[in-house]
Amino acid sequence: MDTPRDILQRHGLRAKHSWGQNFLGDPDILEAIADALELREGEPVVELGPGLGHLTRFLAATGARVTAVEKDRDMIAVLEKEAISGVRVVDGNAATVDFAKVSGAPEVKVAGNLPYHLTSSILFQVLEQRDHVTRAVFTLQKEVVDRLAAEPGGRDYGLLTAILGLYFSSENLFDIDAHRFHPPPKVDSAVLRLIRRPAPLAPVVDGARFIRLVKAGFAQRRKTLINSLKSDKSLGSVEQLHQALETAGIEPMRRAETLSSEEFAAIERALGPVTR
Repeated sequence: MDTPRDILQRHGLRAKHSWGQNFLGDPDILEAIADALELREGEPVVELGPGLGHLTRFLAATGARVTAVEKDRDMIAVLEKEAISGVRVVDGNAATVDFAKVSGAPEVKVAGNLPYHLTSSILFQVLEQRDHVTRAVFTLQKEVVDRLAAEPGGRDYGLLTAILGLYFSSENLFDIDAHRFHPPPKVDSAVLRLIRRPAPLAPVVDGARFIRLVKAGFAQRRKTLINSLKSDKSLGSVEQLHQALETAGIEPMRRAETLSSEEFAAIERALGPVTR
């Protein structure tokens, strides 16, 4: 397989720093990423930001139906010229794409070497489209993967960890040194695998309110839980919030980073029916 440098030179291109382009060409790592998806013959998979097509080739080699979503016109031209068998290239934004619609299937798997600046946007897309995403494998900044795999109470535990944890199991599969990329980023990366749970860890009345609740809790990490939750008036009055915390058995003076996904869900349920 040609290296990223070779392909860029062949097409007269350079990696675009402003796009967060750091291409991974190590065949052993790429094979491990593709294996982590556990793709079957004919199964739909959406690759976000395929770039030069290195991971794309390994995904296609499994016999899966690959839809490669790319925004950079130069990269689209490269992919079209490289003509990887079994791959459909789509001009689209990885941070806003509808996975099921673009793949033409009700359930899909998702993969990608994600630009660091789009990580949160894409993870929230996976969260919002969780009914359609059975598994996702992403190469991300190592620090982000460490946070997503963190346990409650630690410094790394945060907003996305608590929200994603209700619906997906998270696993740091392995780290990737920066020098494995072209050009090398300033930090190391890691491969995250998300597997959708058969059912959420705990029931919630309204998924959107659960997300708002967790966001409010982490909005001001230094504040106590009750003071943070008060910042979102849509959750209810101060009295209602105190009552919900009491019903859920959560001490108001705790801080958000100490609460598990299940505890946030208990608070959300205790808030009662959603009024529109």
